[in-house]
Amino acid sequence: QVQLVESGGGLVQAGGSLRLSCVASRRAFSEYIMGWFRQAPGKGREFVAGLSPFSGGTSYTDSVKGRFIISRDNAKASLDLHMNSLQPEDTAMYYCAASSATVVTTRPAQYNYWGQGTQVTVSS
Repeated sequence: QVQLVESGGGLVQAGGSLRLSCVASRRAFSEYIMGWFRQAPGKGREFVAGLSPFSGGTSYTDSVKGRFIISRDNAKASLDLHMNSLQPEDTAMYYCAASSATVVTTRPAQYNYWGQGTQVTVSS
C-alpha cells in the first residue's frame, strides 16, 4: 500500500505563490511515476504536472507552464509543486498521485494511489 499525504494549500491573492508538498513512502517515491492533479468544483480531475523517477523528466499542462515547477526532495521523499503567479482559475483541490506506468501519463485512471487533497484558493 502506498500512502500519499499532501500539505501546503491555502488562500492567496492573485499573483502570489504557494508550495505544495506530498510526502510518500520511499518505495513509491523511487518506483512510481508521481503527479499532481487538480479538480475545481463541477469539473473533472485535471493533470497539472508529473515527474518520472526513472528519467528525471517532467511534464506540465499548458496552462501552468512557466509558472509551476515540480520537483523532488530525495532526503524527505517529498514531491513538491512550486506555484507562482497564481490566478483565480488555479483555484481547486490539488491531489498528489502515484502511477505504476513507465512514463509520465496525464490520465487519472492510470494513477493507482491518491492523496486526500489540499485546497488552493486564489482570490482576485
